[in-house]
Amino acid sequence: LTENDHIVEARKLPNGVLFNLDATTLEEQREERRRTIQERCEKVAELVDHLENTHHQYLQSEMPRLTELSEKVLSVHGEQHPELAEIAACYATLRADLEPHLAKEERVLFPMIRELGAAGAAPEFHCGSLRNPISVMLAEHDTVGELLARLRGLTNGYQPPVDACASYTALYAGLAELESDTHLHVHKENNLLFPAVVALEQQLS
Repeated sequence: LTENDHIVEARKLPNGVLFNLDATTLEEQREERRRTIQERCEKVAELVDHLENTHHQYLQSEMPRLTELSEKVLSVHGEQHPELAEIAACYATLRADLEPHLAKEERVLFPMIRELGAAGAAPEFHCGSLRNPISVMLAEHDTVGELLARLRGLTNGYQPPVDACASYTALYAGLAELESDTHLHVHKENNLLFPAVVALEQQLS
């Protein structure tokens, strides 16, 4: 057995310093966390404004127009095309679901998201965590998706029949556009806004 001598030399450190560690590491981590939180705050605020100013405004102006158009087409072509009664009823159900959904977002959820984005710490909301109202919105999005799928089926993929008049064609084109916009709208909320809000709330807690 061979014994080796190991000499440990003490390094002189400045007075008051116990360990020679990189002093910037912890501060950099804190700065990165602050920057991430700030970016998420800005992101959720921008997304909420975008959703209201783009998709909500579109639905609020387009849905009444499509209601009038569906009723007009049904009254003129309903006898020859009985499926129009189902289309009108399905669309009426869709609108009846979407309008209170938009109102809940604009009056309840979005103001809380804005408050979260402006806070230095997670606020105390009457609903507890924002995960709770978000879960309700997600369930309502599923219902809207089912109604849109039913509309697509009833309209044969929004393909008007050969005897369709201009109003008939405009109705199907409007429903197709509403479907496309609503799918994009829901994607932005489900996959961009809501995960960012949950992450931000967790960071601030």
